[in-house]
Amino acid sequence: MKHLFSLIAIAALLASCGTTSSPSPSVSAPSSWGNLSVTNAIVPKGKHGRWKTRSMSPRYITIHATENFSAAGNARAHANMLLKGSLKGPHNSLGYIIWHFTIDDHSIHQSLPCNEQGQHADYDGEGNRSSIGIEMCENAGNSRKVTLDRTAKFTALLMKQYGIPISNIVPHQHWRMIRYDDKRDLGHKTCPHFLVKGGESDPAWQAFLAKVSGYRSQL
Repeated sequence: MKHLFSLIAIAALLASCGTTSSPSPSVSAPSSWGNLSVTNAIVPKGKHGRWKTRSMSPRYITIHATENFSAAGNARAHANMLLKGSLKGPHNSLGYIIWHFTIDDHSIHQSLPCNEQGQHADYDGEGNRSSIGIEMCENAGNSRKVTLDRTAKFTALLMKQYGIPISNIVPHQHWRMIRYDDKRDLGHKTCPHFLVKGGESDPAWQAFLAKVSGYRSQL
């Protein structure tokens, strides 16, 4: 019964992140998963990366790494940058960069509702039109191992809520980037760099997918 209650609570949170900008309750997951509570840092509608919004029914989850190695570059700091509109996107159709969740070794911050398109993957391509973007932090002092594990767990929760298959869990590298304004083809970015140096067949990326699948099987 306790596990059933946890799954109901998970569904309530993840459904709410697709329908409202109000603060979300803590994520409830199997107790063995530890604390996966989400801090609401959603950019106000009409501001910065949400000055205009485009609806989305998520079919993919795109995994990124921040490549911000400064000691202060944790999940909260990245969420605050999105709240302030600090990350500009001069070559995209929005003028800002924005994604859905930022995860470090102890926190998760949500910046965008799950039913809205971000600007994090491929300008006006399928990656932005249909995927939830998750950024993993790499700040000095942050545990990459713990961050990867927490990201795998949270990805599994999103898969459960939105019916997303493991085949649609992709790295940023999956999407070909063609700039919106001048149509310049930037190709495929090696991101997250420590998982896809050898492409999507890289053993590190395949190990991450196996971890996600293992957690998904527990739900």
